[in-house]
Amino acid sequence: MLLNLEKAHILVTGGAGFMGSAFIRYILKQESFKGHVTNLDLLTYAGNLASVASVSADKRYTFCLGDIRNYSLLVDIHSERKIDLIVHFAAETHVDRSIDHPQTFLETNIMGTYSLLQLARGKQIHFHHISTDEVYGALGEEGHFTEESPYRPNSPYAASKASSDHLVRAFAKTYGVSTTLSHASNNYGPFQYPEKFIPLMIQNALEGKPLPVYGKGDNVREWLFVEDHARAIWTILSCGERGEVYNIGGGNERSNLDLLHLILKEVEEVTGEKNLERLITFVSDRPGHDFRYAMSGAKVEKLGYLPMWSLEKGIRETVQSFPGVCV
Repeated sequence: MLLNLEKAHILVTGGAGFMGSAFIRYILKQESFKGHVTNLDLLTYAGNLASVASVSADKRYTFCLGDIRNYSLLVDIHSERKIDLIVHFAAETHVDRSIDHPQTFLETNIMGTYSLLQLARGKQIHFHHISTDEVYGALGEEGHFTEESPYRPNSPYAASKASSDHLVRAFAKTYGVSTTLSHASNNYGPFQYPEKFIPLMIQNALEGKPLPVYGKGDNVREWLFVEDHARAIWTILSCGERGEVYNIGGGNERSNLDLLHLILKEVEEVTGEKNLERLITFVSDRPGHDFRYAMSGAKVEKLGYLPMWSLEKGIRETVQSFPGVCV
């Protein structure tokens, strides 16, 4: 057992974001959890307190508005809560935004991680870092990334996450900070901000707007329902080993175009609309667009984790979560 989580005081960064909020909801569903969750979030454009509204009255939960780069704030939170564990989701994550405004990604993803690692180092706190498959670069048509795959980031976003990963490793090796790190494949599900592919396509289809697809739509991604991601992290924290890295894949590979057809099928079923494929619009490919990501989940599976959500079930759940959709 890595940590005894039942009474842990957990600091979740970016807990009003898509993945962080799903993790908080997952924790507080565990009846055995008698600890406390502090949600630290700056509430930038992608932060959404509605995503944690269902747990906001839980006595095991506290929200704190603030910046992860504010070290004095981190110390104050620890002084009040005596944090045992940091689960670090907070990050700038959208590749297109990183191409237009890379400095923001460097400041948040690198320096924000540094501030949290300093707290973990000084206060003997276990630090779990949420990373991405994009740090590994692009795959060809076959094969899977493993935890031993070399880093080859191809966007400012991926480079900033790779840099933060290296900081985590360095603090573990140099200062003895207790760490774990996980790389997740593309997450999707309710409450995701509609700049990412799946929620953007759903929203535009519901509104009858064009559905922009990069290139020919043949780029391939592996998809992970966000609740499966939360459960995988909990498994790592419960059963994993200090200093280890774990890849979390969803086992659901699709080209962007094939995925879009699946999304439109679900939207048509709940709305009664027909021929939504007429809205598909192919646009110029973005710079440095990786062709394919896919990861081997063999290592985390040895801890007892397996994804439970099929892509079809997850897309249906995501479509039905949109405002105005009647089921």
